[in-house]
Amino acid sequence: MKTEYLNLKQLVNFIRKAKIFRKICLTIFLLNLFNPNHAVAKERILIDDFSSAAAGTAVPKGWELKENKGKATLRIEEENGNKVLHLLSNKTSFALKKETEYNLEEYPILTWRWRAVTLPKGGDVRKKETDDQAGQIYLYFAGFPKALNFWIIGYIWDSLAPVGGTFPSPQVIGSRTQYQVLQSGTGKLNQWVTERRNLYEDHKKLFGKKPPSLSGIGILIDSNDTNTSAECYIDDIYLEKQ
Repeated sequence: MKTEYLNLKQLVNFIRKAKIFRKICLTIFLLNLFNPNHAVAKERILIDDFSSAAAGTAVPKGWELKENKGKATLRIEEENGNKVLHLLSNKTSFALKKETEYNLEEYPILTWRWRAVTLPKGGDVRKKETDDQAGQIYLYFAGFPKALNFWIIGYIWDSLAPVGGTFPSPQVIGSRTQYQVLQSGTGKLNQWVTERRNLYEDHKKLFGKKPPSLSGIGILIDSNDTNTSAECYIDDIYLEKQ
């Protein structure tokens, strides 16, 4: 009788615990369901808004710095309570790159904000000797094997090339690197400009095929070819659904 009593008691305790567990699961589900940020999280993916980096940080966490010529000058700064990435070039060329792995059929839209302050004097993407830009966002696409199957799109703020123009990189032989001029000249200097690009459609248009996975994102600035200076701010880089 004592053994039966203990087994029955254990069964009752198990049922009670199971009910509590179900209540906890239901509560978590409802909190997520009605969380105002829940839908936003599904609609877009944060690449970086630099909010987690301390002001004064040179290279944000998750990014790799590559100095192509001269020493890089960059830092995270606070602007009206918001943190942004500040890039300066004085006859230098450098890049930040962040590796990613996203399916662009699900998240094809890239959005970001930038503010050009100084454009390299005489910068023109159409000529190798003047290929300098204050603002550059690069997208790297890679299939298998990566050494043979890669493509690059560069969205740029140029000094002289016309807005809407598409040009192959004058620095690279072949057509695997293509530039699209989104902003040009001084008309919007010192103004925050928000860009929105469909990477999936741009890749098909530029390279004649749907893109493989997005393998990386780069932020670049250079003024070494023109031997001048350039300055730009970048913020709020996201991938979004259609």
